[in-house]
Amino acid sequence: MEHLSLKISLIQMNVDFGDFEANLSRAEDMINIALKQRKKPNVLVLPEMWTSDMRPYNGLPALARLKDVAARHSVNIVAGSMMESRGEQDIFNTAYIINSQGMVITSYAQVHCQRDIRPAITPGSEAVTFDLDGICCGIILGHDLRFPEFVRQLAVKGAKVLFVPGMWRGPQEIHWKLLNIVRAIENQFFVAAVNRAGTTGNVSYPGMSMVVNPWGEVLVEGDHNPDVLTTVINISLVDKVREQNPFLFDRRPDLYKD
Repeated sequence: MEHLSLKISLIQMNVDFGDFEANLSRAEDMINIALKQRKKPNVLVLPEMWTSDMRPYNGLPALARLKDVAARHSVNIVAGSMMESRGEQDIFNTAYIINSQGMVITSYAQVHCQRDIRPAITPGSEAVTFDLDGICCGIILGHDLRFPEFVRQLAVKGAKVLFVPGMWRGPQEIHWKLLNIVRAIENQFFVAAVNRAGTTGNVSYPGMSMVVNPWGEVLVEGDHNPDVLTTVINISLVDKVREQNPFLFDRRPDLYKD
């Protein structure tokens, strides 16, 4: 049984619509707060669309700045999501994973897109896992949280930590909280979910970022204010929980039909 741990800092930030530089500066200020802790985190997690909006040209300079932070401080960054343009027609809501050497090791294009924005965003096509410091992890973006069959694929692929960058609106915050807890319980892994905090026009974003362990216990949780939330997770708990309650082995995927 492995005895690895990760110290995770969730960057629960406000976002100014259309102001890329202000958002990047705000994110860097909050990252600096996280890095000044007595023992710095292994992983920083930013929310979905933290650069502000759906314009694809915002991605490259933000990634360059984050890669520099990762390399200088030897910290992994789950870089939330930004818009990525692939050709003239296809624009993807894309999450990027940066390792502690400052390299982008993988990306994930959101698979489940809400109907009201689907014409502007092209859905991705696959679940993505990756290794951080020797730990298999998975990632989804906000709306994916509503699709348990998709999240289960990540557990089957070996993920022991699920990162959930979100831009979850009020008044559905109870859905955000319960779904993160349920995804942790039913897949017996850690969930590290970071949501936006603040308002844009009449739309509020309730924060409530959290880390949930495989038993469904909330280890740390934010309120509706911007904040840096930090906790340490012990990966050995995943194997312990799965040994004590091995229901994942009872699955009957041969009977599942969409």
